[in-house]
Amino acid sequence: MERIRNISGGLYLIADAGLEELVLREKLEEALQNGVSIVQLYNTENASVTVINKICTLCHSYQVPVLVNNNWHLLLTTLLDGVHFDSVPDNLAEIKNTVKREFYKGITCSNNLAVVQWAHDNQFNYLSFCSLFPSATAGSCEIVHFENIQKARAITHLPFFAAGGINLHNLSQLAELPLNGIAVVSGIMASDNIGLTTQKYLHELTKIS
Repeated sequence: MERIRNISGGLYLIADAGLEELVLREKLEEALQNGVSIVQLYNTENASVTVINKICTLCHSYQVPVLVNNNWHLLLTTLLDGVHFDSVPDNLAEIKNTVKREFYKGITCSNNLAVVQWAHDNQFNYLSFCSLFPSATAGSCEIVHFENIQKARAITHLPFFAAGGINLHNLSQLAELPLNGIAVVSGIMASDNIGLTTQKYLHELTKIS
C-alpha cells in the first residue's frame, strides 16, 4: 500500500462497477485528474478481475486507493486496497486472517454511536455517515442527526466522511460538522462535465472542512 496515499479526507467517489468498462474508466479518469482522493466500487458481483485491476491501476497512477463495497473476497484476487462495510461484519478476524495483507477498512455509520466505538476499537481507517440528506442512491440509510456526528468526534479522531444526498446546493449546510471529506455518487458520475463538477465539489469542500 506504499504506492497510494493514506485516507485522511477529501472527495470520495463511489462508482458503479457494472458500467461499461470504457465508460467507467473515462469517467473515473476525468474525476481523478481533477482531484478525487478515494474511489469505492460497488455492484462488483459480476465485474471481472481484469476490469477491476484496470481500474485499480488507473487509480494507483494518481496515488488514489480503491476500495470495494462489502465484497471483501475480491481482495484475494485483485489489486483492490480495501473494503467498505455497510454494517459491522461479524467475522472481521476471519476476514483479516483470510486476506493476509494490510488493507483499508471503512464502515457506514448512522445514528448508532456504538458503531463508531467499534470502528475505533478495531482500528478502521475512516467512518462514513449516511445519509445526511434524502437520497435514492443511499439505499436504506436512515437520516443522520447532525448532533450525532458531533458526539462521534468525542469518541474517535478517525477521518469522517459525509454521504447520502449531498450536492453542490446543500453542501454548505455541513459547515458546522467535524468532517474530513464527503462521498458522492451520482453528483459526479452522472454529470455531463465530470472534471468541472469535481472541481466545484472540491471548492465547496474547502469551505466546510
